[in-house]
Amino acid sequence: MTSNEFRFFLSCDINLPVTFRIDRLEGNLPLPINSENNVSTEGRTAELYVECALYIDAAPFGLPTRTRLVSTGSSYSWNELITLTTKYRDLTAQSQLTFTVWDVSHGEGLIGGATILLFNNKKQLKTGKQKLRLWAGKEADGAFPTSTPGKVPRHERGELERLEKLVNKYERGQIQRVDWLDRLTFKAMDRIKEHESLKNGNSHLYLVVDFCSFEHRVVFQCLIHSVALRYAQLSTRLTVIHVQESGANFLFPSPIASTNDIVIVWDPEVGKINPSEHKQLKLARSLTRGVIDRDLKPSSNERKSIQRILKYPPTRTLNGDERQLLWKFRFSLMSEKRALTKFLRCVEWSDIQEAKQALELMGKWEMIDVCDALELLSPVFESEEVRAYAVSVLERADDEELQCYLLQLVQALRFERSDKSRLSHFLVQRALRNIELASFLRWYVAVELYDPTYAKRFYCTYEILEENMMKLCPLSQMAAGVNVEDDGFKQWQSLVRQTELTAQLCSISRDVRNVRGNTQKKIEKLRQLLSGLLSELTYFDEPMRSPLAPGVLITGIVSSESSIFRSALHPLRLTFRTADGGTCKIIFKKGDDLRQDQLVVQMVSLMDRLLKLENLDLHLTPYKVLASGQDEGMLEFIPSHSLAQILSENRSIISYLQKFHPDDQGPFGITSTCLETFIKSCAGYSVITYILGIGDRHLDNLLLRDDGRLFHVDFGFILGRDPKPFPPPMKLCKEMVEAMGGAESQYYTRFKSYCCEAYNILRKSSNLILNLFYLMAGSNIPDIASDPEKGILKLQEKFRLDLDDEASIHFFQDLINESVSALFPQMVETIHRWAQYWR
Repeated sequence: MTSNEFRFFLSCDINLPVTFRIDRLEGNLPLPINSENNVSTEGRTAELYVECALYIDAAPFGLPTRTRLVSTGSSYSWNELITLTTKYRDLTAQSQLTFTVWDVSHGEGLIGGATILLFNNKKQLKTGKQKLRLWAGKEADGAFPTSTPGKVPRHERGELERLEKLVNKYERGQIQRVDWLDRLTFKAMDRIKEHESLKNGNSHLYLVVDFCSFEHRVVFQCLIHSVALRYAQLSTRLTVIHVQESGANFLFPSPIASTNDIVIVWDPEVGKINPSEHKQLKLARSLTRGVIDRDLKPSSNERKSIQRILKYPPTRTLNGDERQLLWKFRFSLMSEKRALTKFLRCVEWSDIQEAKQALELMGKWEMIDVCDALELLSPVFESEEVRAYAVSVLERADDEELQCYLLQLVQALRFERSDKSRLSHFLVQRALRNIELASFLRWYVAVELYDPTYAKRFYCTYEILEENMMKLCPLSQMAAGVNVEDDGFKQWQSLVRQTELTAQLCSISRDVRNVRGNTQKKIEKLRQLLSGLLSELTYFDEPMRSPLAPGVLITGIVSSESSIFRSALHPLRLTFRTADGGTCKIIFKKGDDLRQDQLVVQMVSLMDRLLKLENLDLHLTPYKVLASGQDEGMLEFIPSHSLAQILSENRSIISYLQKFHPDDQGPFGITSTCLETFIKSCAGYSVITYILGIGDRHLDNLLLRDDGRLFHVDFGFILGRDPKPFPPPMKLCKEMVEAMGGAESQYYTRFKSYCCEAYNILRKSSNLILNLFYLMAGSNIPDIASDPEKGILKLQEKFRLDLDDEASIHFFQDLINESVSALFPQMVETIHRWAQYWR
């Protein structure tokens, strides 16, 4: 190769994943400070990990990746290879990597972050070791331009930076190696480093990252810019020779051209619709609007492509070829009910004639399932006719099924074109036929009145419900002998009194919380209020419907049986008398947003229903939850004990169950029925918490009932969020496995079998669950509102729709094994118990 040759690869030709190595941290780590007493925690070894994220054109691309934890004193070296799912060919010129260093030894402490562009100013891919200066106390920023550049500013670079740049070239083979001279040079460089360190005090932290190197340099080129680049090459009179043997490109400058710099030509039409392609598409669709397509049948390959498209999850966007394929064979797909939602996605709704034909076909299509009707109510479909069709399908659902989706249907009102939509009227009409639906509809709508953007729309639905319920039996007809139970006015007033009750409970909660002293003093204050100033709550003037279970009439609070939980918010535990002479217990919380808990428990209840439809009863406990406001609500109280309490008092789960179900002939001294109930409930919640990405699991929010049923509470973190780093995929502690006889027992094998069976059953209903979460995309639930698209994609990943049933069984068994072997959560349990002790 002559001195004027320039060998290179094009980035768009490299079909390899982006790979780099996190090497080490250089510099003195600042001492962590104890935030409670502002005391330096000198002597404590930091536990560091690096979080890496790829940003393309200032937008996050893919999920962040974390290194392992290291805690090796003054030297922190990961030497860990990171491979992203994104390939080099998918990168743009503004692609950046962000690196944030975290310390978990004293909570989630932020050390600093840095950002680096993957291509330099000559559009060449950066390779070799890169020394990035960390911005102390700042998380790496992926914006362009970034506020946390890892590159040292030019005016601050000294001799040390110049030498490190030369070392990088030396390691990449760009500087000839001379052994005896190299040894002398590196010794001199070490002395310069020591001198610079003493001179500057080494005040900065640096992260050393080693980028992947190639045989030749990699030059950025996007496929859509290839024509413009070709023009630039010709304009500089460079001859391009493609060498098949090496796969590289050789550029030989002509005698006239004295430079081999790449000329960048701006194309103002990039990103715009190609008029020729658009015209071709219009002509193709115009041609197929006639009678030609009516008798068209797909070929074998086309049929396989269509079946593959029909299996796509509802979150998948169709590309141009897929949309054209479905449109071409739309007539032959009309008997396939699964195809309707995909067909409606391929319609060009801005074309009046095309939209008209699509609506005509929709009316003749095979009737779709309720699950697919929910997809048509998502924000993707704006056509009023399509949304009205979806409502007509929902009319076939019975009240029990409708109640399973009611929370999401109320949220879908956000996506309607008008305040008085077909969906709104449908919900009201069904509520008039069922008082339980009416009660829940009223609460779900009332909570959304706090949303300023859609308050008017939800208030309109609230008014329609009130107006129509009052008309069920006008007051003027009461004298005609109308039964009070059938009187709409009385029913509405009973629902309004629920709001009055929650307002009084909020007042009580605030008064009790302001009492100084321990929990016992607060309990005394609660009972004093119920028997004194608020004695009307002990015996209601008229029975009212319970907000949690509208089918139950409550008549008052039993003050002597009411208490307070020992926790930060001091929730009330209230016992209500019922009209049939019994009691029901609820928990009332003020200061906590229960809308997320309400959603999760609704999903548990739905999944329980789906499993039972397949004759698999896993003895789940979908207790009732109702958010009555943005920071208040009530929960059904289930008599139970936390695993933390059980293990501290009984030493094992089996010892606890032996108290209630002893059997000398049974396994482990308990009845086989009790053990089977425990195993099934463990399996059910292991699968559900994995799918929903439930975080912050510890032994205080895992509860066990006397009959052996285990269940989870407190769902403050969902869809993969967790306050603890590196959480296991499932919460399956060793005490639970020991209660099954250990990892080698037949009962543990049965547990894994139930898990895999439940996982495959729920995978079959993945579209339903994804559609329900998609309808919640506009809600104010914290873990969804922060990034709806990311959360739904995480949920979709959990179903592993790319696997068949057999492969998914192997996948889930590996997950179980990984969770059982996770030892890190044991330390977290100890910390949590310390926190509970000091409350």
